[in-house]
Amino acid sequence: MLGFSFAPSIKVRPSDDRTEEKRELMYVGLDVHKRVCYGTLTDQDGNVLKRERFSSSPEGLRAFMEGVDEAKIAMEAGYCWQPLYDALKEKGYDVRLAHPKRVKAIAEAKVKTDKVDSETLAHLLRANLLPESYVPPMDIRELREMVRRRSFLVGMRTKLKNRIHAELAKRGIDLETPLFTRRGRELLRSLSLEAVDQLLPVMDALDVQIICISGSLRRMSGEDERARLLTTIPGVGYYVAMLIISEIGDVNRFPSAEKLCGYSGLVPRVRNSGDSVRHGGITRDGSRWLRWALTQAVLVHVRWAEESELSGFYRRLAARKTKQEAVIATARKMLKVVFWMLRDGEPYHSGGLEPALGG
Repeated sequence: MLGFSFAPSIKVRPSDDRTEEKRELMYVGLDVHKRVCYGTLTDQDGNVLKRERFSSSPEGLRAFMEGVDEAKIAMEAGYCWQPLYDALKEKGYDVRLAHPKRVKAIAEAKVKTDKVDSETLAHLLRANLLPESYVPPMDIRELREMVRRRSFLVGMRTKLKNRIHAELAKRGIDLETPLFTRRGRELLRSLSLEAVDQLLPVMDALDVQIICISGSLRRMSGEDERARLLTTIPGVGYYVAMLIISEIGDVNRFPSAEKLCGYSGLVPRVRNSGDSVRHGGITRDGSRWLRWALTQAVLVHVRWAEESELSGFYRRLAARKTKQEAVIATARKMLKVVFWMLRDGEPYHSGGLEPALGG
């Protein structure tokens, strides 16, 4: 462990001092898993007052926090952090969500256990060194879950389509028509292939759910001024607009367009050593969903908005670099445009992007 000297565990002060203890600010680190959670409670001097493994449930959390009236709490961002985070916030505790990768970079341990992780979080919080993750409000969290669920279902449907193509190719069948239109599906059923007949009903069920979610997102985009602004960008439809909004949250939390680009992971790695400066591939930090949305939007934009500043930038770069590099760089420029549009509340216009494209 780097930078910390952990004190041995000590007992909580006797009951006659508890009134005074409750008023003292405590620091708590929680290592949260699906079924269990490991917590470490320290005082302001870093003395460990309690270490405990308990159920990741409201009851287990309540028992661990019993007698602690005022505390700052750190927990690592993972797929199951939300129930405990929300429960603690409702109780009025100051809760911070730690960035997993950055915590490991600051405090690596040769021995990694739940106990060590929870104690590390408590000490980082106490020392004001905790690298925090953004916690979006509930409405943004729900929107994220919806757009990601749609993406998951579309991915499942794509796998089924690829499987059907493979089943036909194994038998040397080429229907020479789009397979997944109404007419194409009728042709597929007429083949009487068991492997195909078993997949088509699953695709039909997925189609129903995807249409349902898409309808909800379309209605929501019509009621969201930010989505209406973003859909003025050629290549950005209602789904991509809602995905971008869900991943960015409040754009005003970013002081500049460059900070937003850094959050997206679309910026190149930079290595400085003496007088040498080297630029590598993009960092890929942050949201992969945001990177995907922007790259998809760029591919459509450069096809249908050939006279825009973004398309011109893409063509100039594609002439001397690979297509992938040009797409990534243009996605970064588009994200800067998105920043200025959301910040200033202005629609897209292809000839007036100097503030976003400059620098």
